[in-house]
Amino acid sequence: MLFEVEEKVDKKITISDIADALGVSKTTVSRAISGKGRIGKETKAKIMKYISEHNYTPSAIAKALANSTTYNISWVVPGDYSIVELPFFQRCLNGVTQMASSMEYDVIITTADNDDLGQLQRAVNNHKVDGVILSRTTKNDAVVKYLQEVKMPFVAIGMAEESVVQIDNDHLAGCKELTSLLIFKGCNNIGLIGGNSSYMVNQKRLSGYMEAYESTGRTYDENMVYLDVDGVSRTEQVVKELLDKKADCIICMDDSICMHVLNKLKVEGVRIPEDIKVASFYNSSVLDMYSPSISTLNFNAAEIGREAFKVLYDLMDGRQIFGKTLLGYDVVLKESTK
Repeated sequence: MLFEVEEKVDKKITISDIADALGVSKTTVSRAISGKGRIGKETKAKIMKYISEHNYTPSAIAKALANSTTYNISWVVPGDYSIVELPFFQRCLNGVTQMASSMEYDVIITTADNDDLGQLQRAVNNHKVDGVILSRTTKNDAVVKYLQEVKMPFVAIGMAEESVVQIDNDHLAGCKELTSLLIFKGCNNIGLIGGNSSYMVNQKRLSGYMEAYESTGRTYDENMVYLDVDGVSRTEQVVKELLDKKADCIICMDDSICMHVLNKLKVEGVRIPEDIKVASFYNSSVLDMYSPSISTLNFNAAEIGREAFKVLYDLMDGRQIFGKTLLGYDVVLKESTK
């Protein structure tokens, strides 16, 4: 004897199914789900009861339609980024995606800089994103101006103009503290080597260096400060000049510059810290391989990413956020400055 087995299949219901079953429009159902727009209390109660009884879970598309959102944000990487910036961007992005995922958002990676806004403009104009996080800003940043003009919620990582909502570590305070400690340790002729001077973060690092001298009652020597140093050969040239100027310490604005400095000092037979001390305003795994160990400032890039999404989420939700959020840092003194 054959028995027919009735197989029960759970069919996912849609907004259209709910509307047909209750004799209302899909717009009415969407309003009930989103809580936005005019809808009678009895009608809303009837819809919500039906949803509860049938275990309706709105899809991402349905939620987007109901709330007029895409559930996407854009993570903007500058088109002129260098390979040494990737570890920082990656750690920040990890923090962003971690928080975004918890709020059912996806992250779209786009590139944009002062010379090319095309990819970001397409994402914004085609309503593909609800908000933007900028991984880096420059002085008179065209990306910032564009986002302000189109009134797109955005947050900048790194120091931006005062009118911009921004998340960053307190680079000024950290650089000031590390420089001050080196001065107290007896360093009287400190050289500073930095990259692109248009980057807001490098401007803050320079300010920290200068304020350290001011707070200790000293005047820094402008001839010991080198900015816009790009590439191995230029860095090596600057190191040679600082050695000729009898520098007793070299501070590097980032880990990439520090790596080139350390290699040049080794080639020149200069001992660290016996002949010269070395420190970096930014630490990464790049410096872990060096001996002696390098004194640095430590920042939590993933935490910056997490905080950036939290603030962006509030902006997208219509809350007013102003100014900047500065996160902490750690000064780590190691063998290179003993």
